[in-house]
Amino acid sequence: MSLLARHFESLGLPTLIVGSALDILESGRPPRAQFLDFPLGFETGPFKDKHRQLEVVREALKGFESFKSSGIRPLPFRWPEGWDLVKNREGKTDNDQRSPRNTEPQYQTDEDRWAAENQ
Repeated sequence: MSLLARHFESLGLPTLIVGSALDILESGRPPRAQFLDFPLGFETGPFKDKHRQLEVVREALKGFESFKSSGIRPLPFRWPEGWDLVKNREGKTDNDQRSPRNTEPQYQTDEDRWAAENQ
């Protein structure tokens, strides 16, 4: 996502990423990003909680006006119950086919690696 954001920015299109994996945001170095300390897959909050999700999106969009330079900023939302949900789900393998989390940056091609590392 960060590579796409940098490409669009080079064309004059402003971008803003909302993400919940700080290590991925940091390694991707997007032009502008808002970080939420929420579990992966719940980037805007609890499932079907439209009020909270809209609140998160509205606050994130303020980044278009407030960012004066590139960077990653935390959003002021907390959702400890979300982490409890994920913790309680761990070890249950019925339908969860996701790979375990890895903090090493992963790229589809060597060109992608070069682009990410040389920005």
